[in-house]
Amino acid sequence: MSQSSKLFDKIRIGPRSKRYAAEAEPPRCEHPGCNEPGPHRAPKGRGSEGRFWQFCMAHVREYNQNYNYFAGMTDDAILSYQKDAIIGHRPTWKLGENAASGKRRPRKTPEDTVYVDPFDLFSGSDKGRKRAKTAPVQPKYGPVTLRAFETLSLETTAGPEAIRLRYKELVKRFHPDANGGDRSLEDQFREIIAAYNTLKTAGLA
Repeated sequence: MSQSSKLFDKIRIGPRSKRYAAEAEPPRCEHPGCNEPGPHRAPKGRGSEGRFWQFCMAHVREYNQNYNYFAGMTDDAILSYQKDAIIGHRPTWKLGENAASGKRRPRKTPEDTVYVDPFDLFSGSDKGRKRAKTAPVQPKYGPVTLRAFETLSLETTAGPEAIRLRYKELVKRFHPDANGGDRSLEDQFREIIAAYNTLKTAGLA
């Protein structure tokens, strides 16, 4: 657009000072009897949230020093307010109630609950009981320990007391003094002693 256009003659812009004069002037202090500018805001208090007083610096300091949001409330009312503040003063319902209707939801009965029981543990049948009974875990021993159990003619599930009793029984049977000095059983007697010592060293006897 050319600057010589007639449209420029119709554009009128007021002086800068007049345009910003109203905006630059702050509101007056709202404290009674004060005519000072009041650019500082102070909350009006409980029940007037979002609304503010306009004070000057001196009066806003005085107002803030004496401000008490809970003024006029009893101790019980203050405790109730603080309790509701934890949940943001929102309405709540008891567990199991419908928030929309305020009615309590019916509890599900055991018949309404569906359980997944792939092993029939809760069906009451013998099938479930048989599956629930698992075979006892057999301890795993090395070949030397297994050989010791075999020498004493014991199962690997034998406890310490059973091992000691079996050892005493075999010693009495194969000891040379019990056989009239017969030396033919000495090797077997030594194997019994070695087997017992192996089990004792392993903490099994």
